Amino acid sequence: MIIAFIGVLISLAFLIIFAYRGHSVVVVAPFAALIAVVFSGQPILASYTQIFMPALGNFIVQYFPLFLFGAIFGYLMTSTGLARYLAKGITTLFGPKRAMFSTIVATALLTYGGVSAWVVAFTIVPIATALFKEARIPKRLMPAAIALGTITFALAALPGSPQVHNAIPTSYFGTNVYAAPFFGLGAAAVMLASGTAWLQYRVKQIHKTGEEFLPLDTNPEISSTSTGDEQLSEAPALKTDPSIKVQGLLGLIPILVVIIVNFSFVFYFADEMDTSYLSEEKFGATDIQSLTGIWGPTLSLALAILVMVLMFPQRARQSVKEFSAGAKNAILPCFTTASEVGFGAVIASLAVFAVVQENMLGVSDNALVVSTVSTAVISGITGSSSGGLSITMETMGEQLAQLAAEQNISMELMHRVTAMASVSFDSMPHNGAVLTMLIVCGMSHRQSYKDIAVVTIAIPLITLLLFLGLNAIIPGLS
Repeated sequence: MIIAFIGVLISLAFLIIFAYRGHSVVVVAPFAALIAVVFSGQPILASYTQIFMPALGNFIVQYFPLFLFGAIFGYLMTSTGLARYLAKGITTLFGPKRAMFSTIVATALLTYGGVSAWVVAFTIVPIATALFKEARIPKRLMPAAIALGTITFALAALPGSPQVHNAIPTSYFGTNVYAAPFFGLGAAAVMLASGTAWLQYRVKQIHKTGEEFLPLDTNPEISSTSTGDEQLSEAPALKTDPSIKVQGLLGLIPILVVIIVNFSFVFYFADEMDTSYLSEEKFGATDIQSLTGIWGPTLSLALAILVMVLMFPQRARQSVKEFSAGAKNAILPCFTTASEVGFGAVIASLAVFAVVQENMLGVSDNALVVSTVSTAVISGITGSSSGGLSITMETMGEQLAQLAAEQNISMELMHRVTAMASVSFDSMPHNGAVLTMLIVCGMSHRQSYKDIAVVTIAIPLITLLLFLGLNAIIPGLS
């Protein structure tokens, strides 16, 4: 058993190190699983074809529509200029003196609209660069500002988010994407306020050293990778311009479509539709409640894509052609997360995992605490919130749901807490989104990671623990 446990640790280290070095998890995860299988003495080929691949395939079958339509949506938001319009409108509304807050809000809106973190980063950086430079905000804080808006509250705390992080728990807890709205909204507000306050404090602290926009220790080679300074011509004008406000409203339309359609489907159309056919074996012998978490966001993103095409009739043919380019952007993120799920399934199949699982379940008598710790730790190990959340749900979802039912804990609260726990330790240095933001902003880990860690790890965890405590004092807070 000890040898098998050592094998699991080595496999995890292998996964983290090679992912950190930039190797695709699609390739790394099977080899990492192989290491654990060899140390445990479990059949190699059977573990791959009968455990790893089915788990990978099941994830893709269930969640690929979200990745697909989300990627196309994000691509069209960028290619039509709507994402840039939205960011410009927000920065004009708040003004250059609130450049930090404008950047955070713009990224959060794009993320809540379904745009992936990678697309948001490339869209926002040219605009944020102009704003930060005008307001003399240290550029080293830009990755943290973007990260706060993209990979924290907008992904998992805000109810109704069409991101996969908010959809995964629905399949295990029988909930929908609007689970525990008051808990989520309250936590999101605290994360936004405290994260912004921390970054504003850091601005004043860094200014005392004499640094303004460019870091005193800027590495020319790193800076040359930035898309910021080279694209200042694309950044928004820093003056009040009515036309920019109108453009900002145009950029908001697709996001409003996602929000309104998703809400309408979950709370009205899903109940009004005749879905009795879902009970048939060929449709998976399921019900509409089990599918709203996937159908709602998918339908809302699809209609938002159609709206964007109609908004620009002169480029309709070009927009349709761009569906293929957007679809390509869905494949790697989906397969990367699915590969991590396959890795988790193999680990879960090992005899040694039963001991690990028992220890995880023994962390506390409270299902919320168990779910929080398990999801946060596994997300940190994999460096992926969606991957860690998927692995936790795949391996412990049923037990967590049963434990919560026995303790009369709301499944909606379980959903929200588990989703929020995934966006904490996932932001370790080897996280793919963190690496991308650093590269796009032209910063290094040494220059910017401390602030990223504060706003994406420390603040989300403290906020989650705070609201769990409040829920214990005031039951029904969700």
